[in-house]
Amino acid sequence: MFDNLLNLVKENAGDAIINNPAIPNEKNDEAISHSTTSIMNTLKQQASSGKLDGIMDMFKQSGGTSASNPVMSAMNSNMVSDLMGKFGIDKNQAGQIASTIIPQVMNKVVNKTNDPNDSSFTMDGIMSSIGGAGGLGNMVKNIFG
Repeated sequence: MFDNLLNLVKENAGDAIINNPAIPNEKNDEAISHSTTSIMNTLKQQASSGKLDGIMDMFKQSGGTSASNPVMSAMNSNMVSDLMGKFGIDKNQAGQIASTIIPQVMNKVVNKTNDPNDSSFTMDGIMSSIGGAGGLGNMVKNIFG
């Protein structure tokens, strides 16, 4: 999953990272990789904290990736902190990067996950990658008895 996510971040890094004067050109690849890692780590943290319902809410077609979703909010906060710490950029610059990258990338992940003709992202694969497969099984068991 990481490689597919990394490719999505690369595809959407344009103005947020690549054309951003706050990130030196020689650091673009590192910023892209770091942003991808930040997204993955947030998903893992949320899963390990038992917040699978927030992750599952993201994959519903109607607005799951809005900023009001607690997982999306956590992703944004974590990426801002990560970018500030790693690249020494200020909070506003880091916030602009995160608020551009995260919704674009996660909307595409959701669309790909919900597209039966696209196997690049699946719920099983996502849950397995973030360590939430057991929790997902328990959620399904609770829903369907």
